Amino acid sequence: MALVEGCKHSLEVSIPVEDVDNETNRAIENVQKRAKLPGFRPGKAPASLIRQHFSSEIRQQVMESLIPKHLQKQFEAENLKVVGTPDIVDVHFHSGEPLRFKAEFEVVPQIELKEYQGIDVPYHDPEVTDEDVAKRISEIQEQKAQYVNIDPRPLADGDHAVVALESVGGVEGEPVKQDEMVLELGGGDTFEAFTENLRGLTPGDEKEFEVTYPEDYGSVRLAGKTVRFRATVKGIRRKELPELNDEFAQDVGDYRTMDELRDAVRKALFAQRQHDAQQEAKNLLIEKLVDQHDFPVPETFVERQIKNRVEQTLRTMAGDGVDPRSLKLDWDKVRESQRDKALREVKASMLLSRIAERESIAAMRDEVDREVEKIARQQREPLAAVQMRFEKDGTLGRIASHIQTEKTLNYLFEHARKTA
Repeated sequence: MALVEGCKHSLEVSIPVEDVDNETNRAIENVQKRAKLPGFRPGKAPASLIRQHFSSEIRQQVMESLIPKHLQKQFEAENLKVVGTPDIVDVHFHSGEPLRFKAEFEVVPQIELKEYQGIDVPYHDPEVTDEDVAKRISEIQEQKAQYVNIDPRPLADGDHAVVALESVGGVEGEPVKQDEMVLELGGGDTFEAFTENLRGLTPGDEKEFEVTYPEDYGSVRLAGKTVRFRATVKGIRRKELPELNDEFAQDVGDYRTMDELRDAVRKALFAQRQHDAQQEAKNLLIEKLVDQHDFPVPETFVERQIKNRVEQTLRTMAGDGVDPRSLKLDWDKVRESQRDKALREVKASMLLSRIAERESIAAMRDEVDREVEKIARQQREPLAAVQMRFEKDGTLGRIASHIQTEKTLNYLFEHARKTA
């Protein structure tokens, strides 16, 4: 076996004449059974004529039968973990001679693990103050607010305007349209352009105006655009907040008093902040692991990850109502722009798998079952049907791999040296 570059290898294989002749005879027999030649009944044409008239087909059958079998035998003999489908080149196939060919392929590299326990990572458990709890309860109170229609009058700051909105310029494709949306004039979540142009209007009034969206706006379709809207005021509402008392707590959930609600909110905030802080620490751990390990990565893995990243970008665009074809992007450049990140993600995945192997970390059957049950509940499908589908399409394996990765990350975090 010869090392070409990185994970690329080549292997020259020679198949004995005896094996080639035996397989050739089998191929001739297969063709002979269905061959139709003038003057002969089906299946009765002599082998010499079959060989003469169907030489290309026979040759193809022999190669398709012998090459994969002997190549796999060679891979097993040399204990090679081959990635993807090998390229077969330099085929020499002549009567009375061994069948010789060269296979070019990629292999999973041997990763020599450096120290992965005790890595320094900034982390400390988060704090939750009384102000944090009060703010969250205020947000819940806002969610429980009632909006009461009031008699028509000119809109003023603090009012909640019920508006029908439709874009008439500045955005490609289908117009942005909402038959009924509620905007708080002067509110922190309302663009100033909406407040300025709606202020003073009364229900039934219609007005066109422009709104400029920031470059980092959440919707790709609107980010950085100046959009002209036609707005029709349909009504005015006043927001009424519920009183913060035990009855409010009981309405929110399974709580008897406001103190119970505050305690539950504190615990939920702590759990979420702890999860986020630990996730940030784990991401740093992965970055440090990748930085300290230098090894070749199969191009097949990198290309697959680039494809995944590009497809995710397309899904995000579609979710924002953007047709990628309308952007006239150079997709070769888009794919190339994802290469460095894809390479690091593949290296991280390979390192985590290697550490999991070293530490005997694996997904247990009950852990996979619990995840499948959770998905079945979310999709409101019978558990047996979901289980059967996941077994067929490979989802079970992906779930197990995800669980293994999470357990390995937890292991690394537990054994890291946390610094303030």
